[in-house]
Amino acid sequence: MIRKGTCVIAGLVVLLAAGCGSGSNSSGSGEVTVTLGEQNGSGQSGTATLTKDGDRTMVAIELQGASATMASLPQPAHIHEGSCAQLDATPAYGLSDVKDGSSTSTVDAKLDDLREGAFAINVHKSTEEIQTYVACGDIGTGESDGGGSPYSY
Repeated sequence: MIRKGTCVIAGLVVLLAAGCGSGSNSSGSGEVTVTLGEQNGSGQSGTATLTKDGDRTMVAIELQGASATMASLPQPAHIHEGSCAQLDATPAYGLSDVKDGSSTSTVDAKLDDLREGAFAINVHKSTEEIQTYVACGDIGTGESDGGGSPYSY
């Protein structure tokens, strides 16, 4: 009888120990959602979902609020060093153009490196108006700049 009880207790201890390491944290989950806030009165905002893909990161952008004319134009998107409030003008990683509000790309950067560094995702109005940013979000914090960024390179 004592033996059976000991086995049950040992089994419970093993189950509890296995469960201790299963807590979630944002860098271990393999996915981060970044809020893309409106910039320069564009009316566009949305999200970028970054998913770990080994030593690479898949970036899926979804934007809402574009006029029919704007939605039909390809909108360049990039990952820049810095924050939405202070971007390095030279892109660190190019992303596929946003078309009809969506874009999916894979970049040669680890998700954890993007999260731990100072990086932001931004979307431009069009190829012709590349100097005008329409949406931006800081990767490390997962936050947008609140729409207050005046930047229009």
